[in-house]
Amino acid sequence: MSYFIRNYIEEDFDKLLYICLKTGDSGNDATTIYKDPNLLGSFYTAPYLLIHPELALILTYNNEPIGYIIGTDNSQKFFELTEEKYFPELRKKYPLPNENDNSADARIIRLIHQGHKPKVEFQNYPAHLHIDILPEGQGKGFGRKLIDSFINKLIELNVNALHLEVGKRNTNAIAFYEKYGFHKIAEFDYSIGYGIFLNK
Repeated sequence: MSYFIRNYIEEDFDKLLYICLKTGDSGNDATTIYKDPNLLGSFYTAPYLLIHPELALILTYNNEPIGYIIGTDNSQKFFELTEEKYFPELRKKYPLPNENDNSADARIIRLIHQGHKPKVEFQNYPAHLHIDILPEGQGKGFGRKLIDSFINKLIELNVNALHLEVGKRNTNAIAFYEKYGFHKIAEFDYSIGYGIFLNK
């Protein structure tokens, strides 16, 4: 019985979408919020696994995935590639909802139709990441280890800065990122953007 960090393999795909859902309510279980259990992961997780499988790292316990870190070394290129290779088919599967539909599913579907557009506030921080860990893997230092390993991959690719966004309600994650060394870049309606410059 042990924890282990390894590279992503295709067999992890469905489990990682599940982890995204189980941590999708500001770090808490979002299972009861979304009618379609794959919707959240289809926007926040799947495109990274398709475009950048080489940057995905998986935290396992007894060989079962319980967390992951995913991201890109170039947010603008990632946006272009997802628009070319990923979102067109997904938008066919999820047509735009009625404008009066304020459900959680409708909100994510609208995001799918917007795509992963880079924000101008992050233009000096070309890479970005997402990290999700189930409760059984939290508080044991694995979040830091995942970010350390992800940053090492970025440094090998000559990336000089990294950003992320975190929901304002996710106070545990905010405290974690600030303790790690991320600094605040910008504040939005529901989230805060953090960045870090990478040592070479």
